[in-house]
Amino acid sequence: MLITACSHDASTAPSLPVADLGTCTNLQTPDGTTLAAHAFATGVQIYRWNDTSWVFVSPSAVLTTDAARTDMIAIHYSGPTWQSIGGDKVVASAANSCKATPDAIPWLLLNATTVAANGPFAGVKYIQRLNTAGGLAPSTPGTKSGEVASVAYTAEYFFYR
Repeated sequence: MLITACSHDASTAPSLPVADLGTCTNLQTPDGTTLAAHAFATGVQIYRWNDTSWVFVSPSAVLTTDAARTDMIAIHYSGPTWQSIGGDKVVASAANSCKATPDAIPWLLLNATTVAANGPFAGVKYIQRLNTAGGLAPSTPGTKSGEVASVAYTAEYFFYR
């Protein structure tokens, strides 16, 4: 399994991906961090109707190494958790968010709370969810309490040590 590894400093590795935060500067990782992995996600954001609103439940996505989304390397699920094909995991909690576009879920900076000792997620401290498309809660009310809606989304994830 290969997860795109790269340097956080674009001047030392200009051909490798660098997170473009645009106006979302509150999602910057601290100085000294290095980009350990970069992946593309395709999946759904799951919501449950509680009789008055849609409540976020969890993500469910597949992560790939390429924008064509052909080489699966990990899955993403509740926690939020990212688990590589090899089994190592990182669990995180949101630290900051930025509404980059009105028609997609927010971009996030997450702090790792549980990290694998080995594998591509070893030592990860921060995760950025950027370049999101879709995933917003339904705009129409549910028809009954407990109804579940899965809303398609895509994003890029940047994992930093």
